[in-house]
Amino acid sequence: MTVTDSPADRRHVADPDAAPARPPLALAPLIALSLGYFLVMLDVTVVTVAVPDIRESLHAGPSALQWIVDGYSTLFAGLLLLGGGLGDRLGHRRMFLTGLAVFTAASIVCGLAGTTAVLVGGRLAQGAGAAFLVPASLALLQVTYPDRAVRARAIAVWGAVASIAFGAGPVVGGLLIAGLDWRAVFWLNLPVGALAVVLTLRHLPAATRKPTAHRMDPAGQVLGVVGLVALAGGINEAGSKGWASPLVLGFFAVGVVALALFIAVERRLEASVRTRPNGRAPLLRLSLFRTGAFSATAVIGMLISLGYYGMLFLSTLYFQQERGYDALTTGLALLPSVCMGFIAAPVFSRVAARTGPYVPMTLGLFLGAVGFLGWLLAGSGTAYPMLLFALIATGLGQTMTALASMAAIIESAPADGAGVASAVFNVSRQVGSAVGVALFGTLGATSEHLTDGLHLSAALAAASFLTGGLLALGARRKAAATATA
Repeated sequence: MTVTDSPADRRHVADPDAAPARPPLALAPLIALSLGYFLVMLDVTVVTVAVPDIRESLHAGPSALQWIVDGYSTLFAGLLLLGGGLGDRLGHRRMFLTGLAVFTAASIVCGLAGTTAVLVGGRLAQGAGAAFLVPASLALLQVTYPDRAVRARAIAVWGAVASIAFGAGPVVGGLLIAGLDWRAVFWLNLPVGALAVVLTLRHLPAATRKPTAHRMDPAGQVLGVVGLVALAGGINEAGSKGWASPLVLGFFAVGVVALALFIAVERRLEASVRTRPNGRAPLLRLSLFRTGAFSATAVIGMLISLGYYGMLFLSTLYFQQERGYDALTTGLALLPSVCMGFIAAPVFSRVAARTGPYVPMTLGLFLGAVGFLGWLLAGSGTAYPMLLFALIATGLGQTMTALASMAAIIESAPADGAGVASAVFNVSRQVGSAVGVALFGTLGATSEHLTDGLHLSAALAAASFLTGGLLALGARRKAAATATA
């Protein structure tokens, strides 16, 4: 009897070296992780439009209003390293769920707040939940999508959702306040958080955690939190009180001392962990920074946030103060920039699947640098279409670079340190954003005309992106050398 090969068998014989089929992109876990990051990014901007109503409802003073807006990002930045370290030790799924629970519960506190003190406390708790959630989310992407090309697509969707949430925050907040009241911006988090929890429990299996012989690092955890909170608090206060304010200088002094002690403690623990198997493990392995690609990507994260978010803040003032736009019109004018995730995500996923993350990272940085120079055309009577190139190029360049940087951090981090590695990257982005807003805001406020400060800030933003582009070129060469070694 003759056995006839099937067409599939004949194709297999004809091409025995054909690449295996690429695994599909599992959507359910990606939706769960994206919803968590959506909440974090939405609450960065959605509260800003509610400030006038909160002031009137709770009789809040300027200092309380500042902490209602900035306290969230301060705790977020300050607890990121702790959140990443706990995720590496206790499991990223567990920390992701913990972050979601804390964030959602804190949103209830904010929605029910009857005093400014309660609202500030709720916002601080939201920042803590975000710090537990975000590093775990990025680390879970690494585990859930091990294939490089599929992971690039997942990161593109994940990052695009965050970009959309950030850009839509003022518009969503304005609609909710117009239809209901300011508390609605916090009630919105409840159904989204609940859906993220359900999807996580169903579609993200709990990883089997390997027992560790090393004990935790309480000194490093305390010093890291104090140092980062003080640094972030000082930067936030500098925008309103000035860089030479005694309060700001005190924040910076505490932050520098605490972070210096943190580095000393972590270096000592990392040196001793090899000889003391039952000793304490460092919260942050400083050896991560010996990898050129990791260090460069962390710096790039800071540079893009400094340039882009600093200019986003100043361009908002430009449209409102120089052009006389109201809040809704300003939000619509900025949409070509803040919604570039729709374009950046598919472009990044296709290019990164073929070349790795450093090519789209470099392209995004150089495109953004050119785009910022377009803001030099901005004046009190400049036609809006003349600014479209600056808005589109900077938004596309920033989003492309952010997506590529996230992918690069994941690739350069060890499997058992993905949480801390992603936390380092997010800390650098938070610090860059805070510095950019405070610095560019100061330049705009102290210039004779706002447009003078806008032009100087645009030049500095272009320089930061250009510097990042040169770092990305170097990181690409180092990553290629490491891969072929």
